[in-house]
Order: sequence, then C-alpha cells, then structure tokens
Amino acid sequence: MTVRTGVLKAALGLMATCLAAYIVGPPLYWHLIEAFGSTGCPPCDCDCDSLPDLLSIPQGVNNGSITDCAKHNPDENKDAQKKLAELLSEELKQRTAEALEKQQRANKALLEAKKMASQYQKEADKCNSGMETCEEAREKSEANLLSQKQLTVLWEQRARQKGWNDGNARSQGNAQAI
Repeated sequence: MTVRTGVLKAALGLMATCLAAYIVGPPLYWHLIEAFGSTGCPPCDCDCDSLPDLLSIPQGVNNGSITDCAKHNPDENKDAQKKLAELLSEELKQRTAEALEKQQRANKALLEAKKMASQYQKEADKCNSGMETCEEAREKSEANLLSQKQLTVLWEQRARQKGWNDGNARSQGNAQAI
C-alpha cells in the first residue's frame, strides 16, 4: 500500500504543479517580456481615446498594420470628427424625438386619468347628494312619527278622562263584529 500512496502523491504533486503553471504562467510571461523591453511593436504616440477605435483607423488599412495609428493626418482627423459630430447630432435628434413622443403619450394618459377622476368625483357627489336627501327624509319621518306618537298619547289621555277603557273597547269591538 505504501507504493500506491507514493504514486498517488507524486501524481497529485505533478497535477498541482501543472495547474499552477497554467494559471501563473501567461501573466508571468508577459510581465517578463515587458520588463526586458523586447516587444515587437514600436510605441504608439497617438491619442486614440479622443475618438472611437473604428474612426481612428484610416480607411483601407488592413488589420496587420495598426501601427499607422501614430501617424497624424489632420484632414482625416477633421473628417472623422465631422462624421462623429454628425452621428452624435443624429442620435441626439432621434432621442429628442423619442422623448417628445413619450411625453405626448404621458400627457394623453394623464389627461385620460384626469377625465376619469372627474367622472368618478361627479358620481361620488351624486351619491353623497342622494345620501343627504335620504338622511333628511329619514329625519323628517322620525320627527313626524314622534309628533304622531305624542298626539296619540294626548288623545288616549283625553279618552281615558272621558271613561274610555282599553278592555271595554275590545269587548265592544268584538261584540259589534258578531
């Protein structure tokens, strides 16, 4: 078993070394190349950040000769800047048109919402008015009922003073019905 564990340890060590070389190797290689200064390309002096990459490369140049970037051609720079300005102007006009269209849609939606709110408010006012009318009618009915009850009590008192009896009236009403 010791031979197998030794072989296993050696295989794992070899795999760990290969993995470390795979991960660390390329960055280490490029750092060493930069340190010794043996690059195959001359340094580029152009200010490529001022224009997009596609506009800074002259027309008709193949991908192998990008070192032409360092050569400054004022006419091409002006043309590129004009094209860029035109593109930006067109994009700005397009975005302005889109924004205006969105604003118009929002204004229409707001107007529609205001109309609906006004309609709902009118319906609510009608409902409140109807409720107030019903409440007033109920209060009047209660007042009339109270006055009728008071009047009934008054007439009942007068009838009792004249000799009317609740039991007599029922027996007389029953006798008349027979």
